[in-house]
Amino acid sequence: MKCDAQKKISPFVRVALALGVTASVAAAQTSLSPAPLPLDALVIEVLDKNPELAFYRAELAAAKGEQRNATVLANPELATSIGSKRAKDAAGNVLGEGAAWSVALQQPFEWPGRLALRKAIASRQVALAELGLENFRSALAARTRTLAFGVFAAQQQADAALEVSHRLQALAEVVVQRDPAGVTPKLEQRIIEASAIVARKRAADAHVAVRNVLIELNQLRGQPLTSPVRIAESPLNLVPTPDVADLLALARTNNFELRQRIAELEQQGFKVDLAKNERYPAVTVGPFISGERAGDRERTVGVGVSFPLPLWNRNAGNIEVAQARREQAQTTLDVAQREVERKVSESYIQYQARLAEISHARPDASQDFRETADLADRHYRLGAVPLATYIEMQKQYLEALEALLDTKRSALEAREQLHLLTGRSLTPPVQPKKD
Repeated sequence: MKCDAQKKISPFVRVALALGVTASVAAAQTSLSPAPLPLDALVIEVLDKNPELAFYRAELAAAKGEQRNATVLANPELATSIGSKRAKDAAGNVLGEGAAWSVALQQPFEWPGRLALRKAIASRQVALAELGLENFRSALAARTRTLAFGVFAAQQQADAALEVSHRLQALAEVVVQRDPAGVTPKLEQRIIEASAIVARKRAADAHVAVRNVLIELNQLRGQPLTSPVRIAESPLNLVPTPDVADLLALARTNNFELRQRIAELEQQGFKVDLAKNERYPAVTVGPFISGERAGDRERTVGVGVSFPLPLWNRNAGNIEVAQARREQAQTTLDVAQREVERKVSESYIQYQARLAEISHARPDASQDFRETADLADRHYRLGAVPLATYIEMQKQYLEALEALLDTKRSALEAREQLHLLTGRSLTPPVQPKKD
């Protein structure tokens, strides 16, 4: 009797224990998992702790150091000599013998305009370094937002798939206890078990996606690659953008790459002028004094001037090189401008298409699908919903959630790409709530 009673109640006990263990594990995971991190806070953390930022800051510091050196005069040169002098007459008789010495201080001076050209070239190098740092920070923030939403979306998909798999697994264990009357209950049981396997695979794939994205996100944060992170649900502010013509106008003036190419073109123009200026030599000027004591005492004081004669080298080769580099910079600017215009147009089309998709979905569609899937589960247990409708509802819940999240992710990627291309934020600032 005891064994018979145990056989009758053990399936239900197993179901209850399974649900209890699942709830306990979920509660333990919730207590151990970190608090959800808002998207803006994560971006601030990445911009503060990303290790690669040190490279661009060092590049900027190096450019500023070169700028300081560009306007510094060459150090003066001090030349001294000492020796002996012997004076003789025509017959070879020694008239006197003594020391001879000289001291000269020489200062090189560049040809007029040369220091100004070097300063202009160094200033453009500083501008390039600043643009590089600014561009990297913008790209880093955009990548962080995209990765963070990818983590959030994958976590949502994993939670939903795990919920459906638990629901189907619990239902399959209940269906086993029903009195089989024909082959239909057996088939229904296998359909439910197969659907549970598919849902578990979805959950496993989503968990793998979360871990893979977290590795890159932690790398950007400068944290250990396995550090757990949960992303809080944050408003994406996917609002319409200006017209494509306005976006193209913004990109032509504010795009980081185009601004870098313009600075490089200006720098190459200054290098051409510098190469032409270097056809003329630097002039070295300085006082000198010399003295001799060989019978009579002599002392000479004066100012010396020296410069190389530009007879053989007129710097023609360097001028040709600089002019060729300027033509390359102009071509690179033209190509980059067309490439930026193409990317702006493509991102605009992508963003508008995703906004249109999002506008057709209700804001609370994900929650409604979740509640409907749970409703289908309860009514199937009561026999009010056929198995085909029940399974299809669970499947469509997961697929609809995945489609909604993928659409938002694509829209976010397109918006962040437009932000990088135009150099301007396309999201209006959040206005504080009025009491």
